Amino acid sequence: MNVEKLMKMAGAVRTGGKGSVRRKKKAVHKTTTTDDKRLQSTLKRIGVNAIPAIEEVNIFKDDVVIQFINPKVQASIAANTWVVSGSPQTKKLQDILPGIINQLGPDNLDNLRKLAEQFQKQAPGATAGATATQEDDDDDVPDLVAGETFEAAAEEGHTTA
Repeated sequence: MNVEKLMKMAGAVRTGGKGSVRRKKKAVHKTTTTDDKRLQSTLKRIGVNAIPAIEEVNIFKDDVVIQFINPKVQASIAANTWVVSGSPQTKKLQDILPGIINQLGPDNLDNLRKLAEQFQKQAPGATAGATATQEDDDDDVPDLVAGETFEAAAEEGHTTA
């Protein structure tokens, strides 16, 4: 090793100037777990209680739903504080609509009306498309003519071919 590199390395570990004592160990920085501990201590001071056996939490924002599956829920009614922790999933209201109609409150009725209007606008186009495909299916299978049998039609096709 060259002398310049050694001097540079030695200078990096000194806390003071020339002649000062080198530090004994590297400084350890705080991690994010301290934030979680501080949050838990604050919640404990407020007096939150864990609410068991909650399978799902849905938070409604406009036409988006933030959904927590099997979350940890804590609440303090006196402090008007609810804590929901877990892994969230953001979904559109249309995607989870049939299962959450009973969870919708009066403030979400407007969003429900908008969705109903959108479905009604899409419905006439969808029914027209369905009838068009039904007509296409009719073209594939010929209608039976009175007095004709399949055997006779097959024989005619056999003799012409």
